[in-house]
Amino acid sequence: QVQLVESGGGLVQAGGSLRLSCATSGRTFSNVAMGWFRQAPGKERAFVATVSGSGGYTRYSDSVKGRFTMSRDNAKNTVYLQMNSLKPEDTAVYYCAAARVYYTATERTAYDYWGQGTQVTVSS
Repeated sequence: QVQLVESGGGLVQAGGSLRLSCATSGRTFSNVAMGWFRQAPGKERAFVATVSGSGGYTRYSDSVKGRFTMSRDNAKNTVYLQMNSLKPEDTAVYYCAAARVYYTATERTAYDYWGQGTQVTVSS
C-alpha cells in the first residue's frame, strides 16, 4: 500500500521557521519528481515546490522563492520542505505528492499520490 505521510507542521510566529517531512512507503519514488502543495481555507490547492527524482533540480512558486527549500533523501524515502521567514499568508494545509514524471512538475494533474496533509499556521 502506497503511503505518503507528512509531519512537522504546527504553529509558528511570523519570521519563524518550520521543516516539513514526507515519508513515503509502499513503492520506490526515487525515480519520480516529488512536490509540495498547500491549500488555504476557501482557496484551491496550489503548487509550492517540486524536486526531480535525483534531487538535482528544484522549482518554486514565486510566493515562496528564496524562503523555502525543498530537498529529498532517497535513501530514507523522505522529502523535506524547509520553510524560513514564514508569513501569515503561508498559513495552509501542506500536502506532499508524488508525480509520474522524473523531472520537476508544477501541475496538480502530474501527481498520482498524495499525503493527508499537515497544518501550518503562522501568527502575526
